[in-house]
Amino acid sequence: MLTRKEFLCSTLAATGALLGLGATNTGCGGDDDGDGGGGGSTGSCSSTMTNNHGHSLSVSAADLEAGQQKTYSIKGSSAHDHEVMLTANHFASLKAGKSVFVESTDAGSGHTHNVSVKCS
Repeated sequence: MLTRKEFLCSTLAATGALLGLGATNTGCGGDDDGDGGGGGSTGSCSSTMTNNHGHSLSVSAADLEAGQQKTYSIKGSSAHDHEVMLTANHFASLKAGKSVFVESTDAGSGHTHNVSVKCS
């Protein structure tokens, strides 16, 4: 289940993409309970996507630890594929316990997906 903050950040990312503002994670990571500590990741990552119809993204603990730019296929059980790229900066944010928001490629499908990734 998404927290209120994760929901709002996901909605912000989707709205920004619709308006052509690109993906952002400004103000959308770390401290959700107001105690001031953003915490860090232990390597368990999850993702959500707007308008999802079978796509999935799996970020391994090894990928998180390596922290190097990587492009992922998010085909999952969908009939078509998209790709999502996480940069070294995204991995640094994930390691710090923040959420990151990226937009998938359209890969000829005529649409994209806004993807939110959070590691705990």
